Amino acid sequence: MMVGRGVESKNLYELKSVVNPQFSPDGQSFVYVQTTIDGETDEYQSHIIYQTTENDKQPVQWTFGKGKNHSPRWSPDGRELAFVSNRSGKNQIHILSSSGGEARQLTFLPSGASNPVWSPDRNKIAFTTSVKPEQSIFEKKEENKQEKLIPLEVTNMRYKSDASGFWQGDFKQVVMVDVKNGELTQLTEGHRDVSLYAWSPDGKYLAVGADLAEDADASYIFDVFLLDISKKEFISVTDSTGFFGSATFSPDGNYLGMLGHKREFENATHTKIWVYSFQTKEMKCLTADRNLLVGDYMTGDFHQGASSPGLLWNSNSSGFYFVASEKGNTNLYYSDLHGGIDPVLVGEHHVYGYSIHSESKNALAAISSPTEIGDLYLFSLTGKEGTLEKRTNVNEAFLSETTLSQPVSIEFEGADRWKVHGWLIKPVGFEKGKKYPLLLEIHGGPHMMYGNTYMNEFQILAAKGYAVLYVNPRGSHGYSQEFVDAVRGDYGGSDYQDLMLAVDHVLETYDFIDASRLGVTGGSYGGFMTNWIVGHTNRFKAAVTQRSISNWISFYGVSDIGYYFTEWQIDADFRDIQKLWKHSPLAYVEKVETPLLILHSEKDFRCPVEQAEQLFIALKRLGKKTKFVRFPEENHELSRSGKPSLRKSRLDYIVVWFEENL
Repeated sequence: MMVGRGVESKNLYELKSVVNPQFSPDGQSFVYVQTTIDGETDEYQSHIIYQTTENDKQPVQWTFGKGKNHSPRWSPDGRELAFVSNRSGKNQIHILSSSGGEARQLTFLPSGASNPVWSPDRNKIAFTTSVKPEQSIFEKKEENKQEKLIPLEVTNMRYKSDASGFWQGDFKQVVMVDVKNGELTQLTEGHRDVSLYAWSPDGKYLAVGADLAEDADASYIFDVFLLDISKKEFISVTDSTGFFGSATFSPDGNYLGMLGHKREFENATHTKIWVYSFQTKEMKCLTADRNLLVGDYMTGDFHQGASSPGLLWNSNSSGFYFVASEKGNTNLYYSDLHGGIDPVLVGEHHVYGYSIHSESKNALAAISSPTEIGDLYLFSLTGKEGTLEKRTNVNEAFLSETTLSQPVSIEFEGADRWKVHGWLIKPVGFEKGKKYPLLLEIHGGPHMMYGNTYMNEFQILAAKGYAVLYVNPRGSHGYSQEFVDAVRGDYGGSDYQDLMLAVDHVLETYDFIDASRLGVTGGSYGGFMTNWIVGHTNRFKAAVTQRSISNWISFYGVSDIGYYFTEWQIDADFRDIQKLWKHSPLAYVEKVETPLLILHSEKDFRCPVEQAEQLFIALKRLGKKTKFVRFPEENHELSRSGKPSLRKSRLDYIVVWFEENL
């Protein structure tokens, strides 16, 4: 018998997120980042928490106050911890002694600092900051009480970003700071962004990434380089044939491991493992013959600031650990230098962070599942399954009085007789013999995947009495290269059939679903598909479209990725208006009979708000039932990391719309 309350939108303020575990160099302790929401200020607060590996020791909070403290990195000797904090107004690097005391601010840059990487001798830290090519990193920005409005001059197509807004002419560069005296040395400059990955064991090089093509607007490659610190020169590692990054050195300095692909299927291409040998000067792909997607491609709506560390080498440089996404799960694996891969931590869950201590053969994993919001687990790399030790329990109080609904895995025959995988969540408090409405959820991407992770929105809907269906139609990651590529050029075709067959399958299989009360919702690609669905069938009685695409013709020119994403995904550009219009939901707006709620963020540059405006005006002009809700100051990431009150408001709008129309 199910007991306890279900999840409500207001519970967002109670829940805690745990991410980015980091073992200390001696393996006797670890740190991680815990994020909460301050209800009074309506802001996120992130702090660094310290724990020892001993079972009976309690966690100790190392940072305090308002703001976000994140990206913790131990010094090689474990005596200090570098981290990034916005306590001074901008993200800057701070240093904290592991023996206690106040944190010391190390950088004071006008554009802030991020991604600290320690030198092997612990005397310096490399990091990235933004700077205009003609300016010095030492120049202070003038602080005017009232900023003067100036025109924005645009000469490049990539002049805006959903993450950072309009481009102001600065580029991300690598800088080095002396830990003792704060002396700065700028290592890169120019008209290209540079990503920082790792420091070589001999201290002479940094592994970095950049696109050095002359025409950045027409280039879709990203290379890995060695940056010679003394000469400030780039040495090529990759050959400008694909997209590579997340590079890490083997401890003996003989190899450089990285993730990447050669764009065989553009942005639908599986990420693979590559290893470059400094002795033979050869690059080898270790997963070329495996239908394995390396990396975390799970879609979620809760964990704040989670990031994958890439390839983590063992101490003798004979192999490394990594995560891969497969059939709705992300699991931890080990690979040797010949491509022999062994599972390390597998199951129906989402490994969204990990740290390895090779000498002690221990590992930490941040794990989530549909009924496990997310915590850290300690386990032995040589142990058997079932040896996981739960080392955090940050949402224990909330979960003790809350019921989460466990989904049931389903598989059915989709279009072209392809197998399609998904899940069905029963309503909280499910009663046998009772009929319930069904909501179909559709993920974004489309090259992402739903899976066995905590989804706050799904649990809220289940608590309101809905069955929730979510599947991975073709175009989703986690199944095969053929499967993920199949949606390109066919938006609204077989992917639409997969989703409709999913609904047919659960209606035929489960007698508790009321076929007369079906709803559908989704965001981004899921928003496009929601728009497409209501223009092609009237079987749904209510729909909510979020951060959606309605018109591929205008999307081509207004999205921050529009011109190349449209060419890759729809297989057409502005010279083929007929095809772009054929795949546009707006073309079918006259057929829409389903009440449609349109949710969109004002500063969404990925799927700009004009996509929602066009759809809303067309529907209203035709006398259709619709409502348009605009979220101020938010971008494409509203549901995951937007302002807490607006995240809650979004959830409330969805619930009310379905309550009114189902």
